[in-house]
Amino acid sequence: MALKFPDNFEKQAAGRKSSHVPAVLMLGAASQIGQVLLVRELLMVFQGSELSMGLILASWLAWVGGGSRLGAFLAGRALNPLPLLTVSAGGVLLLLPATLLLIRGLRGFFNLIPGTFLSLTQMAASCFLLMAPVCLLLGAQFVLLSRVWRERDGAEDTSGAGKTYVAEGAGNMLGGLLFTFLMVRFLNSFASAVLAGIFLLASALLAAQSLLAKDNHRPFFRVSLGLLACAALSLPFWGLADGWAHRVQWRSFSPEHDLVAAYQSKHGTISVLKREDQYTFYQSGHLVFSTAGPRAAAAGMEEQEAVIFAHLSMVQHREPENLLLIGGGLRGVLSEILKHPVEKVHYIELDEKLTEAAQPFVSPATLEALADPRVELMHTDGRLFVKAAGETYDMIILDIPDPATAVLNRYYTREFFREARALLNPGGVLALGAVSSPDLRGREVANRNTAIYHTLKGVFAHVLPAGERFLFFFAADTPGQISVDAAVLTARYRERGIETEGFSQEHFSTLLQETQLLRINWILNNHGRNPDAHLEGPGLGPLFPAPLEVQEQEVKKGPPVNEAYFINSDFKPIGYYYTLMFWDTLTGSGSGKAFTWLLQVQFWWVYPLLGLILILVPVLGLPGRWGGKRRDAPFAVLFAVFSTGLATMAMQIALLFSFQSIYGFVYETIGLIVAIFMGGLSLGTFLSIRYINPRDDLRVLAGVQLGIALLAGLMALVLPRAAAAPSPAAVFALFSLLTFGAGLVNGVDFPLASACYMSLKGNADRSAAAVYGIELLGASVGAILASVVVAPVLGIIACFLLAGIANGTAFIVLLLSGRSYLWLKKIPPPAV
Repeated sequence: MALKFPDNFEKQAAGRKSSHVPAVLMLGAASQIGQVLLVRELLMVFQGSELSMGLILASWLAWVGGGSRLGAFLAGRALNPLPLLTVSAGGVLLLLPATLLLIRGLRGFFNLIPGTFLSLTQMAASCFLLMAPVCLLLGAQFVLLSRVWRERDGAEDTSGAGKTYVAEGAGNMLGGLLFTFLMVRFLNSFASAVLAGIFLLASALLAAQSLLAKDNHRPFFRVSLGLLACAALSLPFWGLADGWAHRVQWRSFSPEHDLVAAYQSKHGTISVLKREDQYTFYQSGHLVFSTAGPRAAAAGMEEQEAVIFAHLSMVQHREPENLLLIGGGLRGVLSEILKHPVEKVHYIELDEKLTEAAQPFVSPATLEALADPRVELMHTDGRLFVKAAGETYDMIILDIPDPATAVLNRYYTREFFREARALLNPGGVLALGAVSSPDLRGREVANRNTAIYHTLKGVFAHVLPAGERFLFFFAADTPGQISVDAAVLTARYRERGIETEGFSQEHFSTLLQETQLLRINWILNNHGRNPDAHLEGPGLGPLFPAPLEVQEQEVKKGPPVNEAYFINSDFKPIGYYYTLMFWDTLTGSGSGKAFTWLLQVQFWWVYPLLGLILILVPVLGLPGRWGGKRRDAPFAVLFAVFSTGLATMAMQIALLFSFQSIYGFVYETIGLIVAIFMGGLSLGTFLSIRYINPRDDLRVLAGVQLGIALLAGLMALVLPRAAAAPSPAAVFALFSLLTFGAGLVNGVDFPLASACYMSLKGNADRSAAAVYGIELLGASVGAILASVVVAPVLGIIACFLLAGIANGTAFIVLLLSGRSYLWLKKIPPPAV
């Protein structure tokens, strides 16, 4: 039965047309929430590896781009896009929670030893397969909503796609803000996923309302409203699903442990696992610490390591009174430090929720230490605290996990060591450590620990390593303050009259055996001084190494350190790359050959590829070869779109890495960072549609490519200097501005490219889908190149250079094809 409309329906329909903007906003918000959820969940399974960040984003972008082509195919064959919108929205509502569940149980699909990392191949395959269903539907929704907007306006060009791009970007921004400030704090992952599905259903309803003047869409209202009601009513039950999924996840990761508790935190999910009397704490998939528990009869192995680390560090200073401890307090380091004659300890722990969660499970000694009046516990980021601290210290003790991610690596970089050195009183000591192997056997661990050593040596006058399976590093500027002489350290320990279980003065002679110390120092001093040291590993070294003083003199006469591969910095985090290689070797994940090949990558490899593209353009401009058609102009437009996607994603990855190096909690703020980028993108698209006319001018598009290239070069110059600013707030403001700028230029590009391509090819829906899909494909390639290859191996600045070169090449390609484009448009070319 047909609907009967009232006489004033046209006025009502005109009012309803405004409902299309909220429809696209809902799509953008749902898409952003879904993306952040999948990124966070996969990062937990991949144990926080930034290499996986590129694989995750690349898979997301590639499938959304594929979904846009699917949407164009469907839109071209459907008389009415609204049933497709409703079906795709309902599909996301069902598939997004199902995908989260599959991610939680992902390790169970592979034959993995408990605790091992997934290989790069397994990560890539997992991302590619798991993201396909949701991303295809989201990509199709963009094209379908673009068609709805175009039909609502009665337009035949790509203006509908441009307006959809603006509103979707604004929705992405709103979704990122909503997730960062509300959802991550009050909703679990499954409830957030259902809420994203509700947004999509609301989007379909609003889109139907905007076209109500043309068709009878009452059935679609009924279906959408029914799904919407079911989804809303199910929200309270997703807490149970979240807890069950956590148990599934940890059974596959560590079947010998029982999941005791799980806590939601803005910094990531905290999981407490138990095996016999041992409790192990994980956050966002990372091992944080282990403890023997409050009822254990004796300290466990982990607490024994904490005892040794605390006392061996404390005796490096003759009179330590004022200390800064970053991490480690909950595993027993703090209680052992307080047995020395200290007056004040500033203890830094990032997550207040972790401290609260740990208290029922740690030892009584740790609880007493936390309540000690000499201890001031501060929940903040250790790196930011050091950057802005107003006090100075006799000692800074760093007790955090190995640099297996960029977040952890930032505590092992030249920049951090300089900031820590500035906080030390005269005679001050910095103490830290990393997992090692006897005589540094193994190229990967030798490379990583050598990089830490040379980085420290570049900042402090005196650096002494000691240890076998765990390598301690002690650094100071005052001669004679630090020592690895067992007699000297025993005397200092005895003078303090310390009595403690698990450590005595005899430990010094056991831990500090002279021959082993000399051999370790010789390897660290001499490794990393030839061009291929990072590929070959260290030599065996002499059977009887010279004394430390002689080694120091001999090193000064030899070649310098190969800084490209053996100085760890914020903007070239090679330390975390070596750590990934080391853990791959230990766990047998199977990525060793890929890691080694990536270490050989050189930046100049990109030039031959770009040269081939420049040669291809004149060939495509020959009409006789292509059935009378000149194809260089369409190719140039799509190459510019691809380059813009690649460049802006490479810049965004570089900014994420840089932000993480300074602020360290990208897991918490990834929604905010993406929101800032999408805000710039939305504004750029709006400005392009509003003020650039005609938009189908290839010369204007070429100018935008040049602008992006110049922006990338400017970022490469400004960012390292700005990151050294003492004010964290000023640095955050700069990062936000640069991120916003990268989104802005991306947004300006899309309407211009869509208009140019349609003027050449026709068909608004297909042109918009082609440009949208190619841009996302370029972004996908940029995500992989930037996060897996360029940033960790060649450095973060190289990401900006890659972006600048890509868009600079696009600028030249557009200029070369310009005459063909003017001929196709029947515009007389400019006189020469």
